[in-house]
Order: sequence, then C-alpha cells, then structure tokens
Amino acid sequence: MPYGPPLLLASLNPIAVAAGADIPDAVTIDDATVSRSDLLGAATSVAERISRADRVAILAEPTLRTVIAVVGCLIAGVTVIPVPPDSGTAEREHILRDSGAQAWLGVAPEGTDLPVVPVRLHARSWHTYAEPDPSAIAFILYTSGTTGPPKGVMLSRGAIAAGLDALADAWAWTWKDTLVHGLPLFHVHGLILGLLGPLRVGSPVIHTGKPTPEAYAAAAGSLYFGVPTVWSRIVEKPELAKELSKARLLVSGSAPLPVPVFEKLTELTGHAPIERYGMSETMITLSTRADGERRPGWVGTPVQGVETRLRDEADNPVPHDGESIGALQVRGPMLFAGYLNRPDTGDWTDDGWFRTGDVAVIDAENFHRIVGRESIDLIKSGGFRIGAGEIETALLGHPAVAEVAVVGLPDDDLGQRIVAFIVARDGSSDALATELTAYVGEQLSAHKRPREIRFVDTLPRNAMGKVQKKLLV
Repeated sequence: MPYGPPLLLASLNPIAVAAGADIPDAVTIDDATVSRSDLLGAATSVAERISRADRVAILAEPTLRTVIAVVGCLIAGVTVIPVPPDSGTAEREHILRDSGAQAWLGVAPEGTDLPVVPVRLHARSWHTYAEPDPSAIAFILYTSGTTGPPKGVMLSRGAIAAGLDALADAWAWTWKDTLVHGLPLFHVHGLILGLLGPLRVGSPVIHTGKPTPEAYAAAAGSLYFGVPTVWSRIVEKPELAKELSKARLLVSGSAPLPVPVFEKLTELTGHAPIERYGMSETMITLSTRADGERRPGWVGTPVQGVETRLRDEADNPVPHDGESIGALQVRGPMLFAGYLNRPDTGDWTDDGWFRTGDVAVIDAENFHRIVGRESIDLIKSGGFRIGAGEIETALLGHPAVAEVAVVGLPDDDLGQRIVAFIVARDGSSDALATELTAYVGEQLSAHKRPREIRFVDTLPRNAMGKVQKKLLV
C-alpha cells in the first residue's frame, strides 16, 4: 500500500503509522524502549519547537532523548551537529563556533552560552511536515582532526538515503531484521548506519549502551554491528560468542579486523563477518556481501552506485593485480557535499573523484584491500612502497602478539624504516623481537621485515577503536 512520497526515515511515515503499521520495540537503548508511533509523536513534538532553527547541537549520548532529538530535527529539516559526549572544552567550542549551532537540543554540558531546548520524552504531536529536499544538509559530522582542527563533513539527506539503500542491498537488510550494536551516536557507524538505517529499513534496533560481549550475547538480534575491539573481546569469551550463531549477519568496520579475530569469530559463530570500508566523507563505499565471498583482510567490492580507481604518485592508473598499491579515489551518490567553511580543500580531482587519502590494492575480481592512510600507512623504504597493514596482518598471526601498529620512521639510509609497536600477550624480550622479525620475513618479502620492534603496554585508540598512529610517530 503506497503512503505518499519517499521519506528519509521511510518507516516513520505518519500515514502508515496512523493506519496501524506500528512496531512496539522500534528503538531500545540500554533497556529503555519506544514504539514507532511514540517515537514519531515525540520527535514531531520536538520538530514543532525547533522548526525555525537552521542548525542545532546534540550531545550525542546513547539515550532515547538523543534519538528523539535527532529524529525531530530530521522531521523539521533542521541540520544536526552531533557532539561527542566526551569531547574536551576546546574541541567542543570549535565545533559550536565552526558549525554556527544556534542552540543545544536536549542535554547540554555545563557552562554553555547557547540556549537549551529541552526534549520531553512523553510529549506528543501529530503535525505533519513536508519532506525536505534531498539536497538539504541533514548532519554536519566533525572529523577526528588528526591533521588540524576537526572539519565539518556535510551529509545531505539524499546521500544518506543512497548510502543506506546500498547497504540494504549488499547485506540483504530488511524490516525482518533486528539490529544490535553499542556504538557511539556521533559517527557514521553508530548514528547513520546504526540508527537511521533501521528507521529507513523498518527494522527494530537494540542499542546496548556499551558494546560488551555480555550485552551482545543477550540481545538476540539477527544483525550485529561492531568495531574490531568489540569482536576481539567477544572471541575471548567463547560461550558468549556462540550465542551469536543465532544471528544472520555480523558486520565489522571503522578499522581493519585482524585476520585471527576474523577466523576465530567464524569458528565460534559459524558466520564469516562482513567487512566494509568507508569514512565520514563517503559513508560506506565498499563491502563484502551477504550473498558473496568474504575474505579475511579484504573489504569487498563497490556497493550499489559506487565507482573506484587507484592512482600512483604521477596520477597514472594502478593495475588491479591484487599487489600494486595506489591511492584510492571514489565517486558515488552517497558522498558528502563538502566541508563546512572550507570550499577549497583539494580533496576532489578535476574530473569529479574524491581522494580518500587511503591507499589500497584491487584484484582482478574487483575485491579491495585497504593498506591504510596514504600519509602514514604507506611506507617508502629502500625504494619500495610497503603497506603497513600487510605487516600488521602478518604479525597478528603470531601467537605472542595481541595488538600491533606498524609505522615508518625517518631513516637516513632507507628514507623510512619499518617500526612495529607491539602489545605482547606474555611479556616482551629481545628474543621475542628477533623471533617476530624473522616471522615476518617468512610470511612476506625480506624488505617488509620490521627494522625495529618496540613493545608497549597499550596502543592509543580513538572512540571507534582506530589506532592513532600519529601519536606513535
């Protein structure tokens, strides 16, 4: 039965809800649940109070209040500025100043100078709003700021819809699924995929508050999202991991999934995990498929509507031979609309491709493997172009290695020397360092062996589990 024009949050169509198409457990966060009709009513009440605003900031805590605030903005056509709850004062002030946010919606941090618009969980409105234009900016997401102050990534409603539809196609994601995750609500992974995805597809979502193995095992979902840190902790508890064998699909992203974790997760659950690749600027552009091959260490093929290419330093095409490394460029309907207040960043080619800043290899079947960031994961040593990710994968295959990060440090002779920072399982020693160097030499070419191994207690990671290599360098 048709219910009018397509909506970004298609499952929240007010005509459908009025006709009785409700879901009693549409969104659950940390044991608090709201039905589809109550979510629509509460969010529309928010929309009435903010409809004249242009941009509002939301302190993106994992609560129903945050969900209602976000949905209310999308109904009213007001741009959302998600602010990490743990952001420092300087970072938060930069985000507010750069974005031009006019108010806080919901909870606000202490000492704010902006007005605060409350979000009332039990307020209801059934007013209807016209769907905003697909080109309207739905979110401004701020990057991690590893190369300077965080930049505001502008995501349009049309780009979000295209990105989510491409994933629904790749993952066979339907209203029959129940999504489970415990990811932050201020990034693409947890917010766009993990909240808007279910509200577009029509599947219930259970947010576990924190992504613990116990919470994931108890949730009884069919579709699970996690970052590698989550999956690593789950495979360390085999009895809990086996509970996920009842699921349909396990998805890993935001950082490379170590091959040993991939293999252990497959062994314990019977599900080879889906791996995918994307960034704030592009959303998800590459993924393995629910009905296709899944290879450890590879992130699959372009999703619906996406094209990719590799270029060398002279901007020449790089062959798709599964070995040659090149700078990854992409284009497709889910790409961002630019950086706020930064019109000329040089991230786009003259012929319309986005320079991701990542380096990759592509094989003859169009499968992609991400080597890492061009600025830090492409190591130029002794005339060779070497991907840090390949060395990390090899080292993680050794039973003594719990975590690893490989970087290139300046070297007068080689240009850069390969240095591996390693968290060892049972203590470090010079003998183990020698053993690990030889181990890499057995797995890979001789020139890819680490010239130096440094043992550390922990690796610096951000909220999404990505190793912050610039802190190591």
